[in-house]
Amino acid sequence: MAEKDAKPKKQSTIKQIIQIYKYTAKEDKALPWLEAGAFLLPVVVMIIIGLIAKWTWLTWIFTMITAIMLGMLLATMMLTRRADAVGYKQIDGKPGAAIGVLSNMQKAGFNFPQEPVWIDPKTKDAIWRGTSMNGIYLIGEGEYGRVMKAMDRQERDIKGVTAGSSIPVYRIAVGHGPKQVPLTKLRSTVIKSKSYEPTHHKNALIAKIHPRHRFLLTKAEMETLNDRLRTLQAKKGYAIPKGMDRTTRRRSPAARCAVADRQHTTKSHRAPESVQSVPGLRHMSHNRVHIHPPTSPVNTHCPRCGHLYLLPR
Repeated sequence: MAEKDAKPKKQSTIKQIIQIYKYTAKEDKALPWLEAGAFLLPVVVMIIIGLIAKWTWLTWIFTMITAIMLGMLLATMMLTRRADAVGYKQIDGKPGAAIGVLSNMQKAGFNFPQEPVWIDPKTKDAIWRGTSMNGIYLIGEGEYGRVMKAMDRQERDIKGVTAGSSIPVYRIAVGHGPKQVPLTKLRSTVIKSKSYEPTHHKNALIAKIHPRHRFLLTKAEMETLNDRLRTLQAKKGYAIPKGMDRTTRRRSPAARCAVADRQHTTKSHRAPESVQSVPGLRHMSHNRVHIHPPTSPVNTHCPRCGHLYLLPR
């Protein structure tokens, strides 16, 4: 038996931090100064307090160790924030940026599949659907009006498979418009999206103190909901607008002309040998030569593909 391939070694935490720092420092020129300030701030504060309080040497040792650890923690937090800002800046405005931000929230109890539930191939507008114990999320990218209309259709489909339940549906449009959420705030907006429902407690006093409670799905309800949504997606597909077929590729002008040549190359369409010896019509876009009778006008459009040809004078 062949030996099993050795598993790639995982990078240490220090190497990962160094790589993140190098990556971020290329785009963020203020990062070194901010990192130095975050690290030195607790150290300087502890030194000032120690000089005023006149600590003993043992207190100095423990305090400086604590200050150094606190400085490293602050520097790491600063690096994480600046790295996130650089990453958001690079992907902001690109198709699929929203799901790129939300795809790593699996450990936090959120489920956002990579595949969109609706996409417009022409405008690149898209909607992703995710779930958590708080309910269902619809995340949209693109022009606000078009995305909202598509979300209306998606919500009607969702209500069809969750009939009889009160599962909330949260709509979030990503962008820089007045009713849209910036990419940098998308993650926090999703986490903060919560819904409440009345308690309906029999005791009037308790009902008055706690008139409502937070809506939460159980683990079993989450599994049932995800199964129903997967079935819905399998039936509905990507909900591409009418007239758009994502499975059919449009031929390029060169390919259309090649197909037309094969279909029209008959004796009745062939020019005489005297004409064939003369350079024929040369396609301006893909430089393909066509043989046409010499009675054609100087500048003409190919009757097969509609593109402009030049006829030698």
